[in-house]
Amino acid sequence: MTTLLPLEHAETDADVAACFELMQQLRPHLSAPDELVARVAVQRAQQYRLLAMWDGRRPVALAGYRQVDNLIHGRFLYVDDLVTDERERGRSHGERMIDALREIGRSHRCGKLVLDTALSNVLAQRFYFRAGMLPRALRFSEDLQ
Repeated sequence: MTTLLPLEHAETDADVAACFELMQQLRPHLSAPDELVARVAVQRAQQYRLLAMWDGRRPVALAGYRQVDNLIHGRFLYVDDLVTDERERGRSHGERMIDALREIGRSHRCGKLVLDTALSNVLAQRFYFRAGMLPRALRFSEDLQ
């Protein structure tokens, strides 16, 4: 029987910094652990939390999320970031993270779990379909700077 890796929030700056290399796989524009720590600190004021699956002190999967209320969805759990280490894919870490996010959402009385993915990210889209998630909108955006 395989022992499941623990899921714990990255609460300290040291925990967040330890997540840098993995988060950079998803967000390659991040340049250094200190930048990630600073950005997470700002987002915490918006209820952002960073959940990690830890193999010792090394995160192998991450989910950055927040509880949001709006007129479209009511109260929902929004997933800003979801990534499994490239070397760890195929080991059900992503499925466990989605299940954990569902439970967190339910515990906060959220009616939906919502995330965005790039139209070009076909592999992620396949994963989300397999996880039982469906596309329900097309997001439009514009660069302002």
